[in-house]
This record gives sequence, structure tokens and C-alpha cells, in this order.
Amino acid sequence: MSQYQRLLLIINPVLRHSPAIHHATELAKVSGASLHIAALLPSLDVLSLLEQGDRHKARESYLQDHRDWLKDRAKNICRKGINVTTEVAWANDVQQEILQHVTEMQPDLLIKEVQYEPVLKRAFITPMDWHLLRHCPVPVYLVGGSGHALPRKVVAAVDVSGTDSDSELNDRIIQQAFGLALQCDAELHLLYACDISVAWLADLGGGLTLSELTRELRRDLEKSFLELAERYGVPSDRRHFIKGQPVSALSEFANEHQVDVIVMGRVQSHGLHKLVGSTTEHILYQVPCSVLAV
Repeated sequence: MSQYQRLLLIINPVLRHSPAIHHATELAKVSGASLHIAALLPSLDVLSLLEQGDRHKARESYLQDHRDWLKDRAKNICRKGINVTTEVAWANDVQQEILQHVTEMQPDLLIKEVQYEPVLKRAFITPMDWHLLRHCPVPVYLVGGSGHALPRKVVAAVDVSGTDSDSELNDRIIQQAFGLALQCDAELHLLYACDISVAWLADLGGGLTLSELTRELRRDLEKSFLELAERYGVPSDRRHFIKGQPVSALSEFANEHQVDVIVMGRVQSHGLHKLVGSTTEHILYQVPCSVLAV
């Protein structure tokens, strides 16, 4: 039985060629899941300049145009044997409307195209995608790059350096990645980006030199990684223990190996970390592929 029974796709109907529509359609087809497409429109400030009667007429005309387009698109999707429903609505607060839809529908997966935001803007305003990563109660599939609509290569990015709660998250990451790869007949790879900072090593002490500490810690981490890979039966040629800072290491790996989807974990952010964003959040703007956040 597929891990996906209900898919929720959020689109901006102004962007009619969004790859997220194609990704959601193909995933619904292979999984047998129902697909609900919610096209949410931010309120148009320009309409406030019109008279009350003209404003109402303009709003309805604008909505109807997008409804007609989405209805035609849904007909094509239905021909593929997919149970699809649609809606087009105004949204005063798009991100809150998305979370409200998730609460009411309880989908197995929220799908949305990555909304790229410039660095300067991110310094003052939390991007919508970051907000969803932090608050959405279901896995979030953020479509980015130009990969295949049905992924051919899925990477589960884990962290073996943490606590028991991190271990539980690793299990969820791998299970979600395994389910996606199985559903799409894709390769499943397991990856850990090992970043050993000097500050971390200094805390360990023990009279060992820096190089000895580095070598010992890396050996322990690699052992934990291989044990995790062994537990899930990941073939040796699909295990990747790489060195480097996670964001840059994952980005380079995704480029070199033509990865379609990276499955990562989401954690609650606090203090300064909440302001600058987590590894998963920054990955959105670095990797040439989609991100599935668990």
C-alpha cells in the first residue's frame, strides 16, 4: 500500500507553468493518491483603487479566469486516472491559508514549488517556505531545479552525530525516502555530510592532538553511518560518507550525481538559529533539485 493516499498541491495560478503541477500529477498517478489543487491568490492592492461595484466585478472576473484555466488543467489530469479536485480562492495571508488547508485536509504530503527569496529580503522577512518548514505538521515536498517529475535518484540525508531524538528523525527520513523511491522505482542513496569543527573537538579534550581527535571522531561517525546503512539494507555503492559543511557538501553532491530529490529532517529553530535558518532551509536555495522535508 502506498504511503501517499491524499496529496495537497498549493500553486500560484499566475504561474501557470509551475513544474510542481507536473510533479504532483505524476506522483499521484503512480501512488494512486487523490490530488487536491488549491490555487491561492494574494489580494490585489490595485483593486482597492476601483469603485466598490467595479472592484467586486473585477475580483470575480479575475477569479473566474483562473478557475476556467484550472478546470481545463484538471480535466487533463483526470484523463490519467487521477481523482483530482480544485479550488481557486483569495488569501489575505497565503502561508496561514496553506496551514489551514493542511489542518482541514490532513494530507500525507504538501507539495509546493520553491519560492526563491533574495538574501537581503530573507534578512528581514522569514520566507514563506521557511515558515512552512517550521510549522507544517506533514511532510513538505518543495519542488525545485529541473529534475524529473518522477524522481530517478532519491537521497536520504541523515545526521549520525546527534542524540536519540536525532536517531528517530533519521529513521523517519529513511522511511520517507524509501517509500518515495519504491513508489517511483528510483535509486535510494544514503548520505551523511561530516563536518567536524575545531570548537567541537576542543570540547572533547582528553589529551589527544587535534589530528588524533579528528581521526577518532570521524572513525566513530563513519561507523555509526555504516551501521545505519546496514540496518536499512542500503547497498555499499549507494552509501556516501562525505566531508564538508552540509549545505555546500549536499549541493555539490546533488550537482555531481544528478539527484532529483533530497529527503531531509526538520527541527524546531530557536534564538539566532531561528533568524538565520536551518540547514534544510538554506538547502532550498543551493541544491539543483527538490527537497522533501520530514
